[in-house]
Amino acid sequence: MRRNPATVVVLAGHASEGLLAAVGRSMNVVLVRPDDSAEGLDAAAGALRRAAGISSPYVLVAADPLAAVAAEWRAMWEIPREPSRAAAGSEAFELRAAEALAAWRAGQFELPDYYLVLAEQAGPGAEQPPDFYLGPLRSVRPHRVAVAAAAEPAEQAAEVLTVLGSLRHGRWWPSLDEIFRTSREFYPGSLTESPDAGRARLLA
Repeated sequence: MRRNPATVVVLAGHASEGLLAAVGRSMNVVLVRPDDSAEGLDAAAGALRRAAGISSPYVLVAADPLAAVAAEWRAMWEIPREPSRAAAGSEAFELRAAEALAAWRAGQFELPDYYLVLAEQAGPGAEQPPDFYLGPLRSVRPHRVAVAAAAEPAEQAAEVLTVLGSLRHGRWWPSLDEIFRTSREFYPGSLTESPDAGRARLLA
């Protein structure tokens, strides 16, 4: 477990400028944005490294090193389940997972204390779309994934601050290998890996 002077929380989901500005005005929260000079995983890893050295009750990071993995996992379940397209979706997921795993093993980033998922308010009877954070990630450590659901930026900001104040303690994250293993098996028997999936994992 990492020892930080603050509770580091990654925002997962679309965070509008209005939401970030409102949350950043809180005296108990320091907002960390990714550096403009980097992109994707590198930018998120850099933001998390900066967050680890900040002394504040909460540090909210508006970047996630697992964002590409989460996007490909979601895409696998949104595409039609024809064998060829399922294999392509699985391969894309494995490639993104291999990249994240390699960076994690190299010490480029550690997982935050918590993930806070910005979720849209679903109407009555609406089906929840596949979600990496609320699915496999939350299944491995339920107390490490929180949800803030609201429509307007001001409401979202208030909900985020409320959720931050009610985060529960729990076991630390398992290894990233185990998280990705759970992701592959979250819907038992449904995910068929492509022939190149194993080769992609070896890149890590």
